[in-house]
Amino acid sequence: MTTEFSLSLEDLVAQLSLESIEQNLFRGHTIDIGTPNVFGGQVLGQSLMAASLTVDGLRAHSMHAYFLRAGSTALPIIYDVERTRDGSSFSTRRVVAIQKGRPIYTMTASFHKDEPGVQHQIKPPVVLPVAQAPQRSSSLGKRPLPFEVRSVDWNPDVPEPEVIARVGAQKDASWRRWFKPNGGLPDDPHIHQALLAYVSDFSFIRVAMRPHDLRLGDRRLHVASLDHAMWFHQDFRFDDWLLYDTDSPIAHGARGFCRGGFFSTDGELVASVAQEGLVRAPMGDDGQVLADVLLKR
Repeated sequence: MTTEFSLSLEDLVAQLSLESIEQNLFRGHTIDIGTPNVFGGQVLGQSLMAASLTVDGLRAHSMHAYFLRAGSTALPIIYDVERTRDGSSFSTRRVVAIQKGRPIYTMTASFHKDEPGVQHQIKPPVVLPVAQAPQRSSSLGKRPLPFEVRSVDWNPDVPEPEVIARVGAQKDASWRRWFKPNGGLPDDPHIHQALLAYVSDFSFIRVAMRPHDLRLGDRRLHVASLDHAMWFHQDFRFDDWLLYDTDSPIAHGARGFCRGGFFSTDGELVASVAQEGLVRAPMGDDGQVLADVLLKR
C-alpha cells in the first residue's frame, strides 16, 4: 500500500502498544493518516506485536501475511492469536485481524531462540551515503513525521538489471531509500521489529508501478497489497539509518511482485521482504494502459 504519513513517531509507537482484552486477544487502534482504508503497514506491525506478546524469550524470524479485506479507519482492529506451537527452539503463532466480526487479514509468525550457526550474506548495494542523499521534510505542516526518509540512486558505475519493456515500461523498477525514526525508541526489541514491519509496506507496491508511469491519484487505478512476507535475519535496533533496497522483478496479470532488503549503515542485511500487490490499471483495446492514466513527462 502507498500513503503519506501524518502522525508522529510517538503516536505510532503508541499505536503499536496494543490493548490486552483477554488471553490471546488484543485490540489495536487506528490513527487517521488521511488514507481511505487502514494502512497495510499498521496491520503488519500490530499483528506482529500481538503475536510477540504471547511468546517469552524468543524473537520473530519470519512472518507471512495475507490481506483479505480493506480495513476501516473508523473502527478498532481485534487481533486473535492462536498459539499454534511451542517448542524448545521455535514457536509459531497465527494471528487473525478482525473488524465487524469478519477477518480482514491473517498472518503466521515464527519465533526462534538465539543460537550459533553458519553465516554469510550478499554484498550491500552501492548507494549514496546518508549524508549525501536528498533530504525530505521531517514534518507535515506543524506535525512531525514518524520517519526521516532519504531517497538515493545507484552508483552510476554499477550496472542495474534491465526491465523488459512491456505495457509501456519506461524506467527501472527499483527504489532505494534510507529510513530513520524521527526520535528515540523504547528498548523493547519487539517494538523495533514491529516498526520495521510497518515501514516495509511504505510505498512498497509503488516499486512495481515505477516503470509504467502510473498516476496514483487516478480513481480508475486500483492498487492494494495482497500478501506480504518478512524475514528478520539478525538482531537490530531501528534507532539509526537503515537502507531499504527494493525492486520489482515482474508485473503480470494485474499483479506486481516486489522484494526488498534492509541494510544497516555497516552493510549488514538485517531483514528481507517480499510482497505481491494488485496493480489494476484501465487498459485500451491495444493492450496498453490508457494514456490519461499516465504521468505527463
